[in-house]
Amino acid sequence: MLANASATAAVLGVVVGAVLVVAIFYLLVRSLKIVQQGSVGVVKRLGEFKTVRQPGLHLMIPFVDRMVKVDMREFPMTGDQQAVITKDNVSLWVSATIFCQVIDVKAALFEIADYSLAVDQLSRTALRAVFGELTLDQSLSERETINTRMQDHMADAAMKWGVRLNRIEILDITPPNNVLQAMSEQKEAEQHKRAAILKSEGEQQAAINSAGGRKQAAVLEAEGAKAAAILAAEAQMKSLELRAEGEKKARLLRGEGEAAALSAIDQATIRPNTLAVLQLRALQDIASAPNSKVVVPYEAAGLVGGAEVLVDVLKGAGGPGSGNGNVPASGPPSASPTPSG
Repeated sequence: MLANASATAAVLGVVVGAVLVVAIFYLLVRSLKIVQQGSVGVVKRLGEFKTVRQPGLHLMIPFVDRMVKVDMREFPMTGDQQAVITKDNVSLWVSATIFCQVIDVKAALFEIADYSLAVDQLSRTALRAVFGELTLDQSLSERETINTRMQDHMADAAMKWGVRLNRIEILDITPPNNVLQAMSEQKEAEQHKRAAILKSEGEQQAAINSAGGRKQAAVLEAEGAKAAAILAAEAQMKSLELRAEGEKKARLLRGEGEAAALSAIDQATIRPNTLAVLQLRALQDIASAPNSKVVVPYEAAGLVGGAEVLVDVLKGAGGPGSGNGNVPASGPPSASPTPSG
């Protein structure tokens, strides 16, 4: 009996020890809490907000303190497609993604029951409100405007819940099939219109370029003709200047020659025979000129008489018996020419 009692006591002691170990381990687990980086722990003591714990290891009072962990990182909330109606009564299917972040953990836990669900429902109403103010064309082309309006529409309400909306992105906008077909036809018509406009603009530009080329060619041709005329005029002027200069120099030289000849005549003694020969030569030159009429004045009788004397002298100088070479004086001929009227 004693042996059984001691064995029972030993088993009971082992069981109690094991229970104590488990209880201590359980208390340690309940007392120690680890908060991961990017999250915070909200401590509630007996159901009342106590404090906010930062990332790390924290000791809590078992069965008294309770910790709720809240993710402080930015997270996206992608909603499913929902139907909206535009200002011009066109039904669209729209889906959006909201990037939000908890900035006030106390408000996020105690101001709203489920802030994620609240933000999702708020985004749905904001989509309907914003698209209801826009036409179909604006809805399809002004996504940045839609994002900004939705963010402005939701910002105040979300901030009350301790949630900040960083940005909102419209993922997809799907019009009905008949609208898509009409848009396709409109796009095709616009392409044809743009092609016709581009073709006409190309033809217009080609005509302008051709006219500009002809104008430039005419201008260049006119400038070339002008330059050639200027060069020809300058050449002619230069030629005239050179000719005038030559004539001037020639006249100066002739004048100097005549002046020298006259000076030599003034200084020399001219014999009557020489003078008669010179007069005969002058008459001969005048008579030999073409289309000329010779009018002999009355005073030419003395010239003829001198010429006869000169001929006699020359004959006497060339014939026999002319010893001294003196020229006998002879008077004018008996017959004198009749003066011309």
